[in-house]
Amino acid sequence: MRKFIIDTDTGSDDAVALAMGLKEQSIELLGITTVSGNCELDQATDNALMVVEHSERTVSVYKGCRYPLLKDKRINAVNVHGNDGMGDLGLIHPNTKAKNKHAVDFIIEMVSKFPNEIEIAIIGPATNIALAIMKEPEIMSKVKQFFIMGTSGFALGNASTMAEFNVYADAESYVPLLRSSVPKTIIGFDVCIENTFEEEDIKRLYEKSNLGKFLVDCNSTLIQYNHKRMGCKLLDIPDALALAVALWKDEIVIESKDVYAECCYKEDKTYGLVILNDNTDVLAVKHQYPSNNAEVVTKINRNKFIEKVIELV
Repeated sequence: MRKFIIDTDTGSDDAVALAMGLKEQSIELLGITTVSGNCELDQATDNALMVVEHSERTVSVYKGCRYPLLKDKRINAVNVHGNDGMGDLGLIHPNTKAKNKHAVDFIIEMVSKFPNEIEIAIIGPATNIALAIMKEPEIMSKVKQFFIMGTSGFALGNASTMAEFNVYADAESYVPLLRSSVPKTIIGFDVCIENTFEEEDIKRLYEKSNLGKFLVDCNSTLIQYNHKRMGCKLLDIPDALALAVALWKDEIVIESKDVYAECCYKEDKTYGLVILNDNTDVLAVKHQYPSNNAEVVTKINRNKFIEKVIELV
């Protein structure tokens, strides 16, 4: 059975991803690790604990990093997900607590115990993963696969013109991550925003089960945000799409591209930009890039993605 860890900043779209990981019977979810991002660490941890309870599973949650690697302050996305990251409906009141072990130490411990078996879904800023790599690089080289919800893909960003939120929150953490020899599959924001839940899909998810209702309620602020911005009820859940790729890659991924990915972190104007060089340069100047280090998903089967999510929860 495949062994997974989900590393999350538990906003409302992360909640859907966590529920998927918790309910999918074909994997063993060894633990959930939390990081500051969509909301601050303690809130993200409570949110994760609440999703575990609603999913009626027993999986431990481990607190990770409160701040980015180098920046002296953190950013958040509360205007999109609510002040509590989960719609501000008073839904978050977990009866359980996180384990005392730090998330970074838990990740290292699991990879050491199960070398070349652990798959890690990174659906928040990569701070925990970067620290684990820097603390124990040899052990972390034995991660089987990273699935990364991050980068803007081949389009514009959502945190700046250049950058997607998860990278923008801690671009420095992407440097050791992208330099890692571990195979990496990137699910960029471009393919995520192309494959949203429309109003009828949201209704079906809401009516499917108590868990489905909880997940839609958690995303109420996001749905309202999209309605105000675009005039229609849409639910974009990038982290759920990333986990869907991790769980069912052969079934839902239609196209992908191998690239050499590198992260910009030194200049303010390009901070968080991940350049995806595909080594098929057709420009006037030919460049010689290093060997490809990541696979970027460019097209998925939207209908199959939505049906599998609704069926699972």
